[in-house]
Amino acid sequence: MRLYISSENEIKSGKVTDVYFERTVRALEAAGMRDVKVRMEFHSYGLPKGYQWAVFAGLEEALYLLEGKPVTVYSMDEGTLFKEVEPVMIIEGNYLDFGVLETALLGILRHSSSIATKAARIKSLAMNRQVIFFGLRAIHPSIAPMVDRSAYIGGMDGVAGAFSRELLGIEPSGTMPHALMLAFGDNVKAWKAFDEAVDPKVPRIALVDTFEDERTEALKAAELLKEKLYGVRLDTPSSRRGNFRKIIQEVRWTLNLHGYGHVKIFVSGGLDERNIAELRDYVDGFGVGTSVAFPESVDFSADIVEKWDGTKWMPITKRGKWPGAKQVYRCNSMNDIIVPWGTEVKNECRALLTKYMENGKLIKKLPSVQEIRDYVLSQLREAPKPDVIQ
Repeated sequence: MRLYISSENEIKSGKVTDVYFERTVRALEAAGMRDVKVRMEFHSYGLPKGYQWAVFAGLEEALYLLEGKPVTVYSMDEGTLFKEVEPVMIIEGNYLDFGVLETALLGILRHSSSIATKAARIKSLAMNRQVIFFGLRAIHPSIAPMVDRSAYIGGMDGVAGAFSRELLGIEPSGTMPHALMLAFGDNVKAWKAFDEAVDPKVPRIALVDTFEDERTEALKAAELLKEKLYGVRLDTPSSRRGNFRKIIQEVRWTLNLHGYGHVKIFVSGGLDERNIAELRDYVDGFGVGTSVAFPESVDFSADIVEKWDGTKWMPITKRGKWPGAKQVYRCNSMNDIIVPWGTEVKNECRALLTKYMENGKLIKKLPSVQEIRDYVLSQLREAPKPDVIQ
């Protein structure tokens, strides 16, 4: 028995790749074409249906794979909101030095960006409501750090992974599982034990839908913990949910009626964008899991767009793609202009692709996860809101 995961060395060495890249290397070497200098562009020609933008994520890991290779890398900053066709990263160098890494690079950028994009869409709809990512149980544990990181930089206010404190510098968030109540067989005893055992700095948020009606359990928790109770969480399963909004309104009314207006209401359990838009006026926060962990895919591809002929760069690419390397300028919020590489655009526009790596050496400081998240949130204030059918 084993865990079916790849090691860092297997990924960086190019062992984790599609076999046709290995065969391409053999064919080029056999033909004596060991020096094929190209510019390869990473872009998405197909965002998920209805998406007007996506969030670029995974750059740090991509650069880590390319570190030490004789390549130059231009890229958008991690966390940049981008649109279809726009290049997010360009690698310049001898194809044989990095071509075998295409599979891993695309996997990193595609998966990370898909999660960050979904998180950003949900945070955009939640507005000032708190959103915590609870999705680790939906994915393989070997990629949990990447998933938590991507969800966080996409805009989640917190993540549940206990490892995130040490690895990502993010204080993990979480309340309590139904297992606690079931182990005691009594929700009041479970809440009391939690309160007595857990660090006082952790907000007391009671799970209130295990044995009885949500309204009944919420009031019991409030009468037990009184001012110490920060909030209650409703994780009502769909089989018992009915009209979730009306259940929430009933709980809010009851708590207020008995003098517990300070108690906040959090909801979780299979929530997606439509639920966020429907419930945001009635709750204080959301726990979101599977919809972010398994999001619609941001379909990245990597294509050679230019080839060096010994004297100059020659535009070249396959059918259906725009030949030639491209720069993206952002002018006034999300008004972007795509131009041929080397073209300057003024009028208060800024180039989105900048040089991050030269000859395999990082030349630009990488931001922290908090800085990337702040950057995403600043763009969300101006970006179009996701369309949601209620």
